[in-house]
Amino acid sequence: MTDTAGMPSGPDRPDPDGAPPEPKATYAPGAGSSPTGAGVVRRRRRWLRWAAIGAATVVLGTAGAGWAVYTKLDGNITKDTDAAAELARYEKERPTPLVHDAQNILLIGSDTRSGRGNKKYGRDPGTQRSDTTILLHLAADRQSATAVSIPRDVMVDIPRCRRPDGSRTRAQFAQFNWAYEFGGTACTIRTIEKLTRIRIDHHIVIDFAGFKDMVEAVDGVEVCLKTPIRDKDAKVKLAAGRQTLNGEQALGYVRARKSIGNGSDTDRMDRQQQFLAALVNKVRSNDVLLNPAKLYPVLDAATSALTTDPGLANLRGLYELVRGMRNIPTERVQFLTVPRRSYAYDANRDELVEPEADELFTRLRTDAPLQVSRKKAAQTVREDAEDSSDDESDEKPDDPPHRPSPAPTFRGNTAAGTACK
Repeated sequence: MTDTAGMPSGPDRPDPDGAPPEPKATYAPGAGSSPTGAGVVRRRRRWLRWAAIGAATVVLGTAGAGWAVYTKLDGNITKDTDAAAELARYEKERPTPLVHDAQNILLIGSDTRSGRGNKKYGRDPGTQRSDTTILLHLAADRQSATAVSIPRDVMVDIPRCRRPDGSRTRAQFAQFNWAYEFGGTACTIRTIEKLTRIRIDHHIVIDFAGFKDMVEAVDGVEVCLKTPIRDKDAKVKLAAGRQTLNGEQALGYVRARKSIGNGSDTDRMDRQQQFLAALVNKVRSNDVLLNPAKLYPVLDAATSALTTDPGLANLRGLYELVRGMRNIPTERVQFLTVPRRSYAYDANRDELVEPEADELFTRLRTDAPLQVSRKKAAQTVREDAEDSSDDESDEKPDDPPHRPSPAPTFRGNTAAGTACK
């Protein structure tokens, strides 16, 4: 429509003074400045801002929770700085590591009656001894792990050690677990190193309560019993057959001696090794490792139960240790006891069997392979070499070297052979 002068009517008509026409207002929703469109834009922008703030809060909250969990678990571990300081004083006498990347960790089960829940296992005289000691060797290629039990009653040379009160003991020939009573972890490590000439890279100490917590955290560990167990001293009573042991039952099972088998410490160490293998298998199962609800209690119990050297006293150190073991096949996780027999001068004590014990320590020290069997006693490389030389006695000096002698076999078990059938 036009006015009488023929000019367009409405707001687009040019201004009489020559100003450009005023543009039309557009009222499409959300696109202009009308009351309806502007409100939608403002509400959308406010929603986006609050959504971003909410998302950031969730992310930061999750990260905060993760950091809180990490901090808690990391803080659970007790750092054994006293042992580290004592070992540093004797650094010059300690063995030199021979194989790069191989690791030797000393696992010590303390029989202390002090601390949470431990008094019911006996009176607390203010001392403690190593109830169980295991030397764990991780091969440099992480394709095998060998756990060697050291009998607590074996007679050894114990060096001069520092007591908790600062005084010093005299060097003496005595049963092995006295070393822990004399000078704690440092004295035990120095005794082992003197006996084996193997450098101990790390150590882990766990007491009765810590052991029970570990078993409870994995919802018990399954064992198979050929006969019932009733041991008043160990406070355990179990029926024969397949059993899933809780923490208290498991502790009694690995501590019992007089009422099970032949009543020897060797028989008890065999049971301890089999139980540890079953525990390792339970922890490595997908039901635990892939289930955060089950994994956290295991980590919490494990870190709370341990006293370690400074190198392992953090989640990163423990993770590196576990990561190196996680892919080892169960048939290459081996358990054995150092070859020993009754001590000639006291049937209640033990002594090492040579040359088998020295051969075992040499194999571990040099990261050489060895095998275990439930039935076969130790065979030395020397014996295998003699057999090999008999077979190849017609070799000429310029012939290629004969094949290496097979790895010696010691009496023991693997983690693959301990499962209930």
